[in-house]
Amino acid sequence: MQTTLSPEYQHSADGQAAEAIVRNCVHCGFCTATCPTYQLLGDELDGPRGRIYLIKQVLEGAEPTRATQQHLDRCLTCRNCESTCPSGVEYGHLIDLGRKIVDAKVPRPLPERAVRWALKEGLPSPLFGVAMKLGQTVRGVLPQAIRSKVPAAQDAGQMPVAVHERKVLMLAGCVQPSMSPNINTATARVLDAAGVQTVVAPKAGCCGAVKFHLNDQDGAKVSIRANIDAWWPHIAPQSGTGIEAIVMNASGCGVMVKDYGHVLQDDPLYADKAKRVSELTKDLSELLPDMVAALKPRISSTAAQAAGLQVFHPPCTLQHGQQLRGGVESQMAALGFAVKVATNESHLCCGSAGTYSVLNPKIAYALRDRKLGNLQAMKPQGICSANIGCITHLQSGTDTPVRHWVEVLDAALSAQ
Repeated sequence: MQTTLSPEYQHSADGQAAEAIVRNCVHCGFCTATCPTYQLLGDELDGPRGRIYLIKQVLEGAEPTRATQQHLDRCLTCRNCESTCPSGVEYGHLIDLGRKIVDAKVPRPLPERAVRWALKEGLPSPLFGVAMKLGQTVRGVLPQAIRSKVPAAQDAGQMPVAVHERKVLMLAGCVQPSMSPNINTATARVLDAAGVQTVVAPKAGCCGAVKFHLNDQDGAKVSIRANIDAWWPHIAPQSGTGIEAIVMNASGCGVMVKDYGHVLQDDPLYADKAKRVSELTKDLSELLPDMVAALKPRISSTAAQAAGLQVFHPPCTLQHGQQLRGGVESQMAALGFAVKVATNESHLCCGSAGTYSVLNPKIAYALRDRKLGNLQAMKPQGICSANIGCITHLQSGTDTPVRHWVEVLDAALSAQ
């Protein structure tokens, strides 16, 4: 797509980066067929091609409006369009650049700014855990809209203490330890059973995704650099610690950390370190193939069968952002579990999308109900996923248990 940058953006790094991406688009429209918001709203400007046109117009000198901003806001950043695009358009990077450029020109109403500030500062804050515990204490009397965001308190069990020759780093995260702490401990127990030791760097916190996608990219970079500093003593080439990977059990964090090299590519102090972090980062499911042989003798076949059919919802950040498909269900099957994906629309977003379900609830809940309809048509005994946001969002609309797939695996190990 030919683009002529306005003088304002001709010498701008953001403008040049956005132009390079836009030029790859051949406006074929294949992306509209798999865009969740286009399918719901039927508006060209609420699909990837339309949003690319809006960003192109701004780059060429058109003044963005509040409507421009809202069309970009309604994008889930699910990146389904990237899986569909025959031209390799890096739409995820483009929408981040487009939002940054438009937000610089279109002031948001005060109430909207307040909500976005509360989300980007509150979710990564240590106070989030305190607020979550308080919410869980009074969960029974909370209004339904709030209760759906507050999972019931969970017994996380114990972290293993065994020392193994094989070691991985694990990002504890910011939201997940408070909302569903068993995911992290289950991850460590499963890795321990496979002879892999889990190391957690205490000063590594939020991956930066919350702030980055709410257009506080500078704030996100502070979190990113802090994580790199926390991990570097463990992964520096001469560290000798034996860390073989940085493991992510929240696919939303995983796709962000795998992008550290891109985000900090122009940072003279952190570019090389960020690149190494991204190269070492693996989704937990990427470790599964090498662990099957060690795990299989330790899994209770009775417990695996008792789990019944688990229908797997692959998060967008896993199947589109990281381009990882089929690994969870195939490896879990090799371990004796019945895990399948929905036969209809397994590629579509569930509507969680980070903070999207708070900022755009009408669309988010419509997508949730559509997703649950397809999942429950399989008549599963449980639903599993790979991202805390998807798990919480889906659980808010069903009585069927929704868990991380590693919790299903851990339960069968614990039953031995």
